[in-house]
Amino acid sequence: MKFNVLTLFPEMFEPIKESILKRAQENNLIEINLINIRDFSKNKHKKVDDYPYGGGAGMLIRPDVVYDAYQSIENKEKAKVIYLSPQGKMLTQNKVKQLSKEQNLVLLCGHYEGIDQRVLDEIVDEEISIGDYVLTGGELPAMVLIDSISRFIEGVINTESVSEESFSNGLLEYPQYTRPEVFLNKKVPEVLLSGHHSNIEKWRKEQSIEITRNKRPELLENNEFNKKGE
Repeated sequence: MKFNVLTLFPEMFEPIKESILKRAQENNLIEINLINIRDFSKNKHKKVDDYPYGGGAGMLIRPDVVYDAYQSIENKEKAKVIYLSPQGKMLTQNKVKQLSKEQNLVLLCGHYEGIDQRVLDEIVDEEISIGDYVLTGGELPAMVLIDSISRFIEGVINTESVSEESFSNGLLEYPQYTRPEVFLNKKVPEVLLSGHHSNIEKWRKEQSIEITRNKRPELLENNEFNKKGE
């Protein structure tokens, strides 16, 4: 999987050079290509924004610099272009899994008051939002997308971990415990110490349903467990 990131602030992407994503890049499971939009400015001061026609607060990123930055990407014709925007569809685990099947993604990070609509209409295939709130730019959402998608790339993490975590089956994950067996006078549930795998699986399923019901009841509305009346 190759991620091409169009951004004004490539230095913000230091976090994706650590931990699991660092190993994934070292093992050539994912490739992250950071493209500085500012490098394509023809202005001697590398200015990339200008005042919006019609007035209004803030500045807009010019379409020409974004387009030229996009044109620099190899095999861009085969890439899906995603604009990180609060106007986009909300990111879900199903969408993440769907995008993980792509071979080449272009992530466009907006900034200031946004990007000239003409270049968005020209190159963007889909807009994605990570929540109903506004950030200063698209860099953090792009990192969220890279991290969440990478976890579905074979070899990046244990496949069992992906299949059992929150949202993998429409439910929140069951509670987890490790050593010590007793902590602050609280003991690990006996069923987890029993070694009885079917009982453990049943307990975890029940806990997932209960936690989802308490924390995110709306997730149960279209869940298979709810349809079965469980």
